[in-house]
Amino acid sequence: MAQISQQALETAVQQYRDPYLGKDLYELGAVKSLTADDSGKVTVMVELPYPSKGIAGALKELLTNALDDVDGVESVDVHVGQKIHSHKVQKDIQSVPGVKNIIAVASGKGGVGKSTTAVNLALALHAEGARVGILDADIYGPSIGMMLGVPEGKRPDTKENKYFVPMEAHGLQANSMAFVVTDKTPMVWRGPMVSGAVMQLLQQTLWNELDYLILDMPPGTGDIQLTIAQKVPVNGAVIVTTPQDIALLDGKKGIEMFRKVDISVLGVVENMSVHICSNCGHEEPLFGHGGGERIAEEYGTTLLGQLPLHMTIREQTDSGTPSVVAEPDSEVARRYKDIARRVGAELSTRERNLTGSISSVSVTEH
Repeated sequence: MAQISQQALETAVQQYRDPYLGKDLYELGAVKSLTADDSGKVTVMVELPYPSKGIAGALKELLTNALDDVDGVESVDVHVGQKIHSHKVQKDIQSVPGVKNIIAVASGKGGVGKSTTAVNLALALHAEGARVGILDADIYGPSIGMMLGVPEGKRPDTKENKYFVPMEAHGLQANSMAFVVTDKTPMVWRGPMVSGAVMQLLQQTLWNELDYLILDMPPGTGDIQLTIAQKVPVNGAVIVTTPQDIALLDGKKGIEMFRKVDISVLGVVENMSVHICSNCGHEEPLFGHGGGERIAEEYGTTLLGQLPLHMTIREQTDSGTPSVVAEPDSEVARRYKDIARRVGAELSTRERNLTGSISSVSVTEH
């Protein structure tokens, strides 16, 4: 049998361009090995830098088809994996033990579906193969527990009377102020107390080898939000807005706030982009059209995705089974997973944290 040309194999693999990063696999450093044995069997190992379980099958098929066309190839074996790296945070703030990356999900104002987006983004990243946690930093209106179906009154375990053990829900590690106080406790706190509570929850939770921790920020761009953004080691931010003009103005303030503290804005999610009638399926842009795209273009960032205003999203989230887990094959879940891949891909282009692996907190069992 004639020897298979290594150059021909590499040329075939090079035909594939990553849909989220716009580069071929060699440019991404994603080809870990490409070999051919004497029987004509080709084996290729690919490792993508972002959560990509949802496109692994298509990538395997495309590479298999491309390599099958190379002279001498009898069979193809494609392995697709992923490796999530830790990236630099603003002003080199110390990383949180057990967490590679923290992604803040924020909005300039309330009522745009920020928490719903944060929960479904976390679940979508998990569905795409990442280890994910979520921290409810919205002290005045913590809702993550309800959205994840955590029973009311359930409290996290503690270790050494100091560390919280995160709740497990739908594969996520979660913590929230709602888990440590009752829903009847009024949070009449000033900014420093709020940011202090967030930092305590963040640093005293035993996060277990997370690729991503989603931080559900309080809505707005005031002192509380700015203080949190300055103290929490954030690797990137996602801005949630609606097409409505007033929401876009506040979304811009959110982008400006993160840039002021040197936090990279990964992109914009346009929520409630279009209303879908539950009876006839007719689509209508109730809050305007193209706002998320305009704000992303104006600030040189990415439109990560557009989500519909649909009753099932609210119903599923209120019931404790958000769309990504309630109907994982639905169009809404597909959009969230696409956003998750885009967020991971955008973050993968940022400067890496080369200070070493992110260690976990060590506790003693008694």
